[in-house]
Amino acid sequence: QVQLVESGGGLVQAGGSLTLSCAASGRTFSINAMGWYRQAPGKQREFVALKYTGGSTNYADSVKGRFTISRDNTKNTVFLLMNSLKPEDTAVYYCNARDFVAYDYWGQGTQVTVSS
Repeated sequence: QVQLVESGGGLVQAGGSLTLSCAASGRTFSINAMGWYRQAPGKQREFVALKYTGGSTNYADSVKGRFTISRDNTKNTVFLLMNSLKPEDTAVYYCNARDFVAYDYWGQGTQVTVSS
């Protein structure tokens, strides 16, 4: 079992920055990748970014060049550094962890609101 706890959400002005954190606990040795998804009101949850234990990363086109995902494997923590935030980035952001047999774990979500 893996537990995920997100933090760092809040209100920020357009063009500003925010950093989200996600701490994993439990059977963290089983985690192959950690990442972030988001869900805006009335929309489906969408992929944002992920980072594999080996170091490779992947980003959604909508955030590429603005967001950076980093991971501290020794602390079982993943971060999402969000720069140049836009109102369309407003959503609940969910931390995700995928183990080596492709089982997904989810955090409770943290609200990010970007004002004009």
